[in-house]
Amino acid sequence: MAEGGMPPAGRDLAGYGRNPPAAAWPGGARVAVSFVVNVEEGAEFSVTSGDERNEANPENAVLVPGLPDSCMETHFAYGSRVGLWRVLDALDTHGMKATFNSCGRAVAATPVLAAEPAARGHEVSAHGWRWEAHAGMDEAQERAVIARTVAALADAAGTRPVGWHTKSAPSVNTRRLLIEEGGFLYDSDAYDDDIPRLVPGAGGRPHVILPYAFDTNDMRFRPGQGFVFAEDFSRYCIAAFDRLVREGGRMISIGLHLRTIGRPARIAGLEQILAHIAGAGDAAWVATRADIARHWLTRFG
Repeated sequence: MAEGGMPPAGRDLAGYGRNPPAAAWPGGARVAVSFVVNVEEGAEFSVTSGDERNEANPENAVLVPGLPDSCMETHFAYGSRVGLWRVLDALDTHGMKATFNSCGRAVAATPVLAAEPAARGHEVSAHGWRWEAHAGMDEAQERAVIARTVAALADAAGTRPVGWHTKSAPSVNTRRLLIEEGGFLYDSDAYDDDIPRLVPGAGGRPHVILPYAFDTNDMRFRPGQGFVFAEDFSRYCIAAFDRLVREGGRMISIGLHLRTIGRPARIAGLEQILAHIAGAGDAAWVATRADIARHWLTRFG
């Protein structure tokens, strides 16, 4: 069997190593906390929206090629009809701000998905037009997708997004296209660290990479993924938070989905996490991803 070659020279597998930078989070906080609410309702693949197929990955998909799948569609719609309000109210109870990582088509179809979070002081960032990976996407098409997403979110939220996160795999061009677009401060298309980093950007301004995480994420409520009860999610996220508080100087991303954590038996998991972090006092800086990126630029840019 062929052994293949070596990883490319540009792939950094070492990172900061034993010498991470001093984050100096505001207020002397030990850890920066980023709640990311993924807004995808109406952006999922659906033949009724003119897509080539139906979405295959929600908890209750029924795959009938070429025909509408009301089971899948109503599963997603729970997030926009009900979950949005439970998540917003939970965040408001503790006065914590989140980043609403929003698909353009979801917001274009239901503007309140961006308008209401923006009105309550949350960040609205970009999560693509449809809920799809960009890997293999033609460059011209991807450029148009980015522009269309920016326009839809700016129209609903009242301000353009400065952050981007691709569903799963970006293309080989995604980060370059975001930088060339000119209005993006950061992207979250990385899963390899607990600390932000800078890469060369446009016009002499660095571009911030804010790593994301799939373990401290309610996506693991899917069957077979590890979380069943609300306490499974809260225990896991609280354990990660407490460890990072002890280490200091790092950030934690806690991923949420309106149609997932917004269910009545799961929302308590989020409420427990919020209460625990609130109880940590000055040890935690709960911030939008845009604010974390701006802090990193100010300190290291």
